[in-house]
Amino acid sequence: MSFIDSHREDLGIEPICRVLAVAPSSYHEHARRLADPGRRPARARRDDEIMEQIKRVHEASSGLYGARKVWRQLLRDGVAVARCTVERLMATMGLAGVRRGKTTVTTVSNPKAPCPLDKVNREFRVERPNALWVVDFTYSAPRPG
Repeated sequence: MSFIDSHREDLGIEPICRVLAVAPSSYHEHARRLADPGRRPARARRDDEIMEQIKRVHEASSGLYGARKVWRQLLRDGVAVARCTVERLMATMGLAGVRRGKTTVTTVSNPKAPCPLDKVNREFRVERPNALWVVDFTYSAPRPG
């Protein structure tokens, strides 16, 4: 829409909309909504109200509360809202709660370390049992110290 706004004087709205496969009526409705916020859809207006409430609850918890606790607090405050709405809006706002517990580090790779040689040249067929043993280390506990 901003592209149409910046080039409509030179090229006209309808030709730009035709090339971009956008209905001119959609562009005009978008322009009217920007001029008059009351024309915005009910969901968008309600989302703005709920976002203010979410921000208030999240800041009151010093950023600790995640979507579940924010949702519960909103219900206690008398704000009727679905949990999925709180999750969606918190994701949109970039808000998240603090995650507790120790994170598991599975791989600490060193890109400068030399790779081991392939001593079997990818030939895994053998003539007799126990002639070739192959191991794949997907996790190795880090050494202390």
